[in-house]
Amino acid sequence: MAPSDDATIERLSLNKGGMTLVDADGARRLYEAMGPAREISGGSAANTLAGLAALGAQCAFIGQVADDQFGRVFAHDIRAGGIAFDTPAREAEPPTAQCLIFVTPDAQRTMNTFLGASQFLPAAALDEAAIAAAKVLYLEGYLWDPEEPRAAMRRAIDAARSAGREVAFTLSEVFVIDRHGDDFRSLIADGLIDVLFANHTELAALTGESELEAGLAALQDKVPTLVVTCGAEGAVALKGGERAQVPSVATTIVDTTGAGDLFASGFLYGHVNGEPLERCLQRGAICAAEIISHYGARPEANLKALMTEQLG
Repeated sequence: MAPSDDATIERLSLNKGGMTLVDADGARRLYEAMGPAREISGGSAANTLAGLAALGAQCAFIGQVADDQFGRVFAHDIRAGGIAFDTPAREAEPPTAQCLIFVTPDAQRTMNTFLGASQFLPAAALDEAAIAAAKVLYLEGYLWDPEEPRAAMRRAIDAARSAGREVAFTLSEVFVIDRHGDDFRSLIADGLIDVLFANHTELAALTGESELEAGLAALQDKVPTLVVTCGAEGAVALKGGERAQVPSVATTIVDTTGAGDLFASGFLYGHVNGEPLERCLQRGAICAAEIISHYGARPEANLKALMTEQLG
């Protein structure tokens, strides 16, 4: 992750504000083009679990890293956050996934992701006992792209449903919906998703409805809990005929990386503890405000203390 400017984004032909998949050569080229950078553990679902664990939830992560320096750092950081992580590191190539993030002065993050070892998460690596013991299985759309993790996620969904557990799913990015929207719509139609996270543009891409209210209406009877973030305008959620809406929490925006990930942390913490819909949204907004106030997508402030301070 490195500060950048619009001229660099344009010179490198990057998709400003979005996420683009790159290969190993592309990742190497972009790294060489970056200014002084910080190396911070990330990963969308891992970020969400880091926020949940910081709030006091018991979490376990299933994901694939390689037996290399980045993989060891990732494993150390996630375990240090109190999250169980037992997936064996992969000894073969490719290396651990990397996301090269350019942050412009307007706080927009432009992500360029080399999926690396994460593309080879085998279904056999799933801890189905842990899935059955959890209240919620949380999945990220980003990893629907490679074949092996997609198969693993389908198996994980089956394990969760068989155990009577909820499945939460984040759409992740518009380009993911462009590639796999039919799969996601099928999961929804088959009643396999209990909690769906999206931002406004992702909702539009999934439903074909550019207006927020029309997009909400298209899914309100298909997803038990629908959560949509709208940037500075806050967030809205629908659940069983109930609707709640909250504004964003005011903060100085430094880097928007992980805003959706940490919103999901706060919302899910409230959700698994049976809190009212509005309170779940408030928790999400507080977590998102914390994460965009600094570089990186892992919380730096004490999230528990922030909740007490702002919610009582």
